Amino acid sequence: MPEPEDLGFSGLFQDPEGFYEPEKQPTFAEHHMLSGQTLRVRLVGSHPLYGDLLWNAGRISSLYIEEKARDLVEGKDVLEIGAAAGVPSIVSAIKGARTVIMTDYPDLDLVQNMRENASSAASMIPAQTSLHVEGYKWGAPVEPLFAYLPSGATGFDLLIMADVIYSHREHENLIKTMQQTLKKSPDAVALVVFTPYQPWLLPKIANFFPLAEESGFQVTKVFEQMVDKVLFENDPGDETLRRTAFGYEIRWAKEQL
Repeated sequence: MPEPEDLGFSGLFQDPEGFYEPEKQPTFAEHHMLSGQTLRVRLVGSHPLYGDLLWNAGRISSLYIEEKARDLVEGKDVLEIGAAAGVPSIVSAIKGARTVIMTDYPDLDLVQNMRENASSAASMIPAQTSLHVEGYKWGAPVEPLFAYLPSGATGFDLLIMADVIYSHREHENLIKTMQQTLKKSPDAVALVVFTPYQPWLLPKIANFFPLAEESGFQVTKVFEQMVDKVLFENDPGDETLRRTAFGYEIRWAKEQL
């Protein structure tokens, strides 16, 4: 029987050159701490959940945490959800948190990237601090997260939620995670920072805060800060809003304690 190439079919089942776009390679970004230290983090090459970006809210959250480290992180247990590159988690670990858990959607590329960033920052983290990485889907059971906490801990002192509430369809799951993980203490706080990259969705995004209040929390706006440039240059909408980061602290309402 003749071989396929003898019949002129040798290239029939081969993709033409350039048929697929080359896979984007990982990139790196730097975050400059107030202390003068520099974090260099790896970003995945391309990802539908935007793990290939160092988000403005992540940078600003990190600076806020560093500025208020004595109250927010020193000796505390910290959970970050939607961490992407994990800069706020790493800063919390460097600034002396007791336990830090860096989480994002349980996707192999995202989780492995977080692990690499945690590993590369290890020399900057005090020996008494434990930094862990875990895949976690918002609203899912939290027992795997609590397994990392020291004996006797009943929840997390600080939740870091940087640029996660833009996903307005996930608000109920985010609230559920807050309810299940934030320690029942007047000092425990969720730091929620976001930028309305799509300004026309701002009313839906901002609806997270009344929903939080209806769910047993007290919401306090703590800052409004404009960055030098927009993250997505070609997006439409009000540029001032797309350059503005809004920061909120969310705590348990008094009647919930």
